[in-house]
Amino acid sequence: MPGPATILLFCGVSFVLVATPGPGVLYVVGRSIDQGRRAGVASMLGIELGEVVHVFAVALGLSALLATSAHALDAVRYAGAAYLVVLGVQRWRNGAEEIEGDAQPASPRRILAQGFAVQLFNPKVAIFFLAYFPQFLDRGAPILPQTLLLGTLYIAIAGISDLGYVLASSLIADRLKRSAAVRRRVARGSALMYIGLGAMAALSGERPATS
Repeated sequence: MPGPATILLFCGVSFVLVATPGPGVLYVVGRSIDQGRRAGVASMLGIELGEVVHVFAVALGLSALLATSAHALDAVRYAGAAYLVVLGVQRWRNGAEEIEGDAQPASPRRILAQGFAVQLFNPKVAIFFLAYFPQFLDRGAPILPQTLLLGTLYIAIAGISDLGYVLASSLIADRLKRSAAVRRRVARGSALMYIGLGAMAALSGERPATS
C-alpha cells in the first residue's frame, strides 16, 4: 500500500485539482445559484456518485478498455454533451414557469440523478483517473485495493471542496434572487451555462484529458 508520505502528497495534489474550477464545479455552482442550497447539495452528491462508478471502472480495468477505443470515447462524450444541452434547454423552458408558480422545481432526487448522469457520461473523468492514480500506486502491492483507497480519498476531498462551493454559491444566490426579474435572469444564465458546458464537452475530443 502507499506510504503515509505518498498518501499525504496524493491528498494535497488532489485538493488543488478539485478546488480548481472545472466543468463539474461550474455545474454545481450553477445549480446552487439557480435553485439554492438543497439543489446544489443534490447535484454535488450526484457528481460524486458518478465518480464512484469511474473509480470502480478504473480499478476493474474497464476504463483502460474504454480508452483504447476512440469510437467508444466519442460515443460517451457526445452522449454527455447532448445530455447537458438537453438540461439547458429544459432549464430555459422551466425557469419562467417555476418563477410564476406554474411549475414545481425539480426534486432533489431528480437533481441528484441528473448530476450522476452528467459525471457518468464524462469520459474525461475516467481517462483522468486512469492517468492520475497509477502515479501513486505501490507496484509491489495489489493494485485493486490501492486504487479503491485512492479513489475514496479523492472523492472525499472532492465532496468537501464541492460542498464549499455549494455553500458559497447559495449565499450569493440568496442576495441575488430577491426579485422575479433577477431570478429569471439567473435561471436563463444557468441554462446557457449547461448548454455551454455541453458544447465544450462535444468539442473537447482532440484535447488531452486533464480533469
